[in-house]
Amino acid sequence: MSEVLFASIREAQSGDREAAGRLVEENAGLIWSIARRFFGRGVDPDDLFQLGCVGFLKAVEGFDTGFGTQFSTYAVPKIAGEIRRFLRDDGAVKVSRSIKEQAAQLHAARTALEQKLGHEPTVTELSHETGVSSEDIALIETATGPLESLQRPAGEEGFTLELVLGDYQAEERMVEQVALRAAIEQLPERERQVVCLRFYHGMTQQNCAKVLHVSQVQVSRVERRALEALRTALQDS
Repeated sequence: MSEVLFASIREAQSGDREAAGRLVEENAGLIWSIARRFFGRGVDPDDLFQLGCVGFLKAVEGFDTGFGTQFSTYAVPKIAGEIRRFLRDDGAVKVSRSIKEQAAQLHAARTALEQKLGHEPTVTELSHETGVSSEDIALIETATGPLESLQRPAGEEGFTLELVLGDYQAEERMVEQVALRAAIEQLPERERQVVCLRFYHGMTQQNCAKVLHVSQVQVSRVERRALEALRTALQDS
């Protein structure tokens, strides 16, 4: 099966449009499964599918059949990335200009502070330097950050948010990242703050408590509530 698929990919890469069209048709189910994760964002489902097709064809163009990776594993982030890029830059879920400007200022301040201190600054140190609250720093960087940060180990425990929410196959895990990001955006503010600080910034519950000026017990309670809400949202998506 893989040899037939790889042969079609090589044909498409050589400029065979019919081969490229067949690949799109044969993988329409995969493309729809990813496009479906973005429904309800103010974009027509057929348009989302077309965007997914663009990402899929980019995956076909860039795939190395000799690398030993499953094509679907390579294609999923390409498809999702194409849709996400449209939604973020041109569509219904734009990151506002002011947020982008603040993110750029934070990046510059972080770089300068790292040179000054000789180590990567903590959120607290960056907050003192810029006058921006730790919570706002987390939310700004979350809004403009990549999905890949969801795979970053959290604090001393060394787990990732994906692993906390469930053990997925590699291909499905890439799709779930998209739904997970949307579910986080729907959380109440305090729960979103805890998730951002814990899983995007790798803080322990104790450090989160200091940033949010609450007890560690409260952070633990909010975190459990947020994770349960995320699990439910992912199961229903």
